Formats: sequence, C-alpha cells, structure tokens
Amino acid sequence: MSLWYPTIYRRRIEEVTPDTLRGIGARAVLLDIDNTLTVHDAPEVSDEVVAWLDNMRVAGFSLMLVSNNCAERVAPFAARLGLPYQAHAKKPLPVGFRRAARAMGLPRRRCVVIGDQIFTDILGANLSGMPSVLLEPIEPEKDQRFIVFKRRIERWMLDCPRELKRKEMDYGEYGIFWPGG
Repeated sequence: MSLWYPTIYRRRIEEVTPDTLRGIGARAVLLDIDNTLTVHDAPEVSDEVVAWLDNMRVAGFSLMLVSNNCAERVAPFAARLGLPYQAHAKKPLPVGFRRAARAMGLPRRRCVVIGDQIFTDILGANLSGMPSVLLEPIEPEKDQRFIVFKRRIERWMLDCPRELKRKEMDYGEYGIFWPGG
C-alpha cells in the first residue's frame, strides 16, 4: 500500500463501526480533532459524535486524541470527552502515534488512526505501521490558505483512477467522497 492512501474511506466518523475496526485488527482508535470530530477550532462535538464515542467504548475500544494542536487547545477538549490525548504530535512524523500506542499498551498494528487529512493523519499512520480511516472533512477550511492548498492536492490524489476504484469498493459508488468531487 502506498504511504499516501488509507486502509478505509468513510464519509463521517459515525459510519465507522466496531465491526469495521475489528475487521482490520484494531483494538484502539487514535483520533484527530479538527474536521474529524468537530469543525476546525470548535470546542464542542455533535451529539452524534458523542454517541459514536460511547458506542466505541462499549464495544471495548481504547480511544485517544492525537493532535498537532497545542495542549491549551487539546486538553480542555479531551477533558470534556473524557479522553486521554497526545498534543504536539508532530504529524505526519510517527512520534505522536508511537507515543499513543505505547501509552495504551498496544502494538501499533492494533491501533487505527482516524482523520481527515492525507498529509498528516494518513501519511503519519502509514509511517507508523498503523491502519487508517480517511474521513471527509466536516467543513472544508476556507480561510487557511495552506490547508486549502493541501486539500486541492488531496482531491487530485483521490480522484486518480486507482483510488476511484478503491472508493467504489468502500462505498459502492464514487465521485462523491471529497467536497466538490
């Protein structure tokens, strides 16, 4: 598998089921925050995301936030959700993901990374030897030029014929995965 592509595609986190994660051998979930669990820089999550987190806990998964944000952003967010966290993760470098796996007492192959960006979450997961789930961003960034630029490259990568085939296998259809796609 290429370093740039996820193990699984889904539109929203609520579409990721315990059975799907067990199917790839996961026992723990490492979660990005912005545009994965909530819109960029928002302090709260939707009721659907809270229900999803509760469902994952009941299903026996360990959960941890792994974010490039500073602790001042991540700590209060994690406290509201009752989750441990790794701030300043330095994604896509493997260091934050490896620390998270070690803190959970699990081998990396048993930890799945769920996020919305290829160049941080997916690349970091693949460099760490972890399976990954790529989600659509909840709300595409409009005012952060660098992220907007990265999203254009991600869309181009995901629109290549091989990836359209993979998305078709995951969704049963293609061309609607990425905003504007």
